[in-house]
Amino acid sequence: MKISTKDFIDGIKSGNKRLIAKAITLVESTKPEHRDQAEELLKQILPFTGNSIRVGITGVPGAGKSTFIENFGRLAISQGKKVAVLAIDPSSAINKGSILGDKTRMEELAKEENAFIRPSPSSGFLGGVANTTFETMLICEAAGYDYILIETVGVGQSEVLVADITDVFLFLKIIGGGDELQGIKRGIMEMVDVIFINKVEESNLQKAKNTKLELKRALDFLPPKEKDWKVPVLLGSALNNEGLKEVYQKIDDFISLKNKTNRFSEVRTHQSEKRFEYWVQEYILAMMKKNDSVEDAYIQHKKNASDLISNPSTEAKLFVEKFLRDSRS
Repeated sequence: MKISTKDFIDGIKSGNKRLIAKAITLVESTKPEHRDQAEELLKQILPFTGNSIRVGITGVPGAGKSTFIENFGRLAISQGKKVAVLAIDPSSAINKGSILGDKTRMEELAKEENAFIRPSPSSGFLGGVANTTFETMLICEAAGYDYILIETVGVGQSEVLVADITDVFLFLKIIGGGDELQGIKRGIMEMVDVIFINKVEESNLQKAKNTKLELKRALDFLPPKEKDWKVPVLLGSALNNEGLKEVYQKIDDFISLKNKTNRFSEVRTHQSEKRFEYWVQEYILAMMKKNDSVEDAYIQHKKNASDLISNPSTEAKLFVEKFLRDSRS
């Protein structure tokens, strides 16, 4: 039975988790018959969005992202907040399937009345996020969630896409595991707002302090991402609930600073513009493929690129020029 847009909106605003989940499924759908309703739904919930703190959480596999999110989420709930978790699972490059196991890894958080966990497949989308994560955040905001925590797949590449849809970019790091160099890569370091060195115990405390010093030195060589904000490097253990209160406070301090300097709304506006640009590209490509002759040309130019008959960028340019000529004629 089809759910009406009004029933979706009423369910979202009342915090009905079943309807929130179904609304997200609708927005994630690529079926043409679902897209129109999804667009109308997003349009109508916009007045109820924008009141959350969006936190992107990244780190190499094994950094303890799920454990951190579960216990950080429970901490936020203890402070009277509602928490939504968008856990992005890596999709198989072969059959596009996804394990979607975060709900089972966050058993305690899943039991909380004021928590909502939504695992979504990345579907091959770069940057460790799903292509509708931004729109999913809007649904969670309209449902009244105060914190939206986005767990990425931790791919270590194109993490700028995570930073582009969140207010706070948190980097989880561990001692050992071969990720020391990963931790001081300039690209990631330029985007982080808070760093948390996880899994710190008495046995590796000195190594953790040394790593903290290295990270702080690396940060000193970079221009500040936000004026008057010095990226904090914190130590702790998510498993043992150590250091999480400090992370919570630093996030609050960072948001307060951004609000004070008007950067919060400025960055949000910029993020919406980037989403517009993304969807323009998606819709143009979709429209191109609807035309049989254009689709044939697309397939041919794509094959030329894959066979390296010519440079992929050249083939892309030739295809777009052909599309524009055909559309004018």
